[in-house]
Amino acid sequence: MATITVVIPFFQKEPGILRRALKSVFNQTYQDFDVLVVDDESPLPADVELQPLDEAQKSRIKVIKQPNAGPGGARNTGLDNVPSSTRFVAFLDSDDLWLPDHLKNAYEGMTGFGGDCYWASMQASKEFYYHFGMAELEKAEGGTRLSETPLVIEIPDLASVMLKNWSFLHLSCMVIGRGIFEKIRFEPTLRLAAEDVLFFCDCILAAERPLLCDEPGAMRGMGLNIFHSIDNQSPQFLRQQFNTWVALDTLETRFARRPQDVASITSYKNTARRQALWSQAGRVRRGKAPDLGLLVQWVRRDPALLRTVVELGTRKFSGAKQ
Repeated sequence: MATITVVIPFFQKEPGILRRALKSVFNQTYQDFDVLVVDDESPLPADVELQPLDEAQKSRIKVIKQPNAGPGGARNTGLDNVPSSTRFVAFLDSDDLWLPDHLKNAYEGMTGFGGDCYWASMQASKEFYYHFGMAELEKAEGGTRLSETPLVIEIPDLASVMLKNWSFLHLSCMVIGRGIFEKIRFEPTLRLAAEDVLFFCDCILAAERPLLCDEPGAMRGMGLNIFHSIDNQSPQFLRQQFNTWVALDTLETRFARRPQDVASITSYKNTARRQALWSQAGRVRRGKAPDLGLLVQWVRRDPALLRTVVELGTRKFSGAKQ
């Protein structure tokens, strides 16, 4: 009968990563929680990771095993199994860690200010340099301060702000209320990228009062992370960019009547197209065949990809002539 349910999707190969995440959960200053671990057909089973825990800790953890469905599908399974007594759901990736006051700050902020969607800042690190916190966001976008310690702000039209740059939002820093987790789900087909961005947007649009807390709630771990293990030379890179484009195309329908937001989305879509095509050109230069099947699938959904091919080719030819 806990107030907060912690949802952890689990797919790891190295031992100790889940135990490390769970240690950060059990070290929270706010203790009214239970834990759902969704074993997404992990190479290292979750049960093995839980064996060293004491019985009191094990009694607060439920493990759900399922065929591999990717991180979005695993989180959906967690949301589908949240107990009826739960008021809030907090997400934690299995390779991330919470700072001790994360749940306390989330609970006090959401109950004190009537919030139903909450993000803490991600702790800054050299490895993930693009993260930035809510105080920096406030400087750029303004907003209303609801408390000073910790700094809690709300920003009007947060969805539009998010579309400019969503590097201040992270799943391991996110907590949502029942009105959100009963109806919003991840798009499970977007397995390599952008399922979180689409989920963020849908939650913000559905929320009555999103809250942002500058106090760091989590820090990035260094376990297996699908997104960060892919670069532009990886075989999965084209799929990742295609999934990003699909998510952005879906977002565009959410904002069809808001030209400024559509412009932001269009810019991101163009970037995904260019990065995808440069990656395939790189494969050809390295003597490898491009992924023609996926490129054809992309063109069928997005004929503008052909225009991008022409634009990039023209630009390269013009540069060569100069």
